Amino acid sequence: MRYSCIYRRRRQYSIRMMCRLLKVSRSGYYAWNSRGESNRDKQDRELSLLIGQLHGQSDGVYGARKLHHEIKSLGHHCGRYRIARLMRQAGLKGYPKRRYRHYKKTAPTYPVANNLFDQNFTALRANERWSADITYIATRQGWLYLAVVMDLYSRRIVGWSMNSRLSRHLAVDALNMAVGQRQFTDTLVHHSDRGAQYTSDDYRHLLQKNHIKCSMSGRGNCYDNAPAESFFALLKRERVRRKNYQTRDEARADIFDYVERFYSRKRLHGYLGYTSPQEFEDRSIRA
Repeated sequence: MRYSCIYRRRRQYSIRMMCRLLKVSRSGYYAWNSRGESNRDKQDRELSLLIGQLHGQSDGVYGARKLHHEIKSLGHHCGRYRIARLMRQAGLKGYPKRRYRHYKKTAPTYPVANNLFDQNFTALRANERWSADITYIATRQGWLYLAVVMDLYSRRIVGWSMNSRLSRHLAVDALNMAVGQRQFTDTLVHHSDRGAQYTSDDYRHLLQKNHIKCSMSGRGNCYDNAPAESFFALLKRERVRRKNYQTRDEARADIFDYVERFYSRKRLHGYLGYTSPQEFEDRSIRA
């Protein structure tokens, strides 16, 4: 392993210096080098190239677990810990999750709906359960607010809206997009937090007009709307925190790319058996 390390970096550093630091003899290194590359080292080198390629295709967000599934799907047999080791050697990494916070519960002073999910986010078919939420994105021009509606069956974002103002129209526009592009029945349940945008008359009337049942989280409990919170966590660690948006338009374009190109059509989702939301929906239609 030490000889392999010296060999890989022989054009960057002097062999004399690396042998001294790694406490091996130069004669031993040259003897090893004359024997040629071992099968194990050759496999590691080829696997490292594949890992780098797939990591780049994931926009640099996949860790060892998802890369392991990608590589297995291509017909290669190797362990996850081997992939993790090669990623460390290449300086590659995914983006870890952040922990949630809990807040105290207080009695609401505005109209709210009962929590019909009770933290059960399973859906047996598309357009049976939707989850909605709002987050904010920092830019040099100020905040950009993003509202989304997620189908809990496929975890696909079926409606979204962005605006520089945090108003009821932000949430209404996202819901209108979802209603306009999805086919659903009067059994659909829509879940959100108790924010003013979702308790507004306009939003509740839009739900009633489309015969959509309303469900709401407890105050300050992010676990009551975990799938939407999880999506925002992915968006921020895989895209937003890696950028420095100069303008809101720049942020809009980048978030559009993440939602429509990467997340919905390409990103592997562990909950869906390591398929993308679109592929998961397509498979259910063909089944």
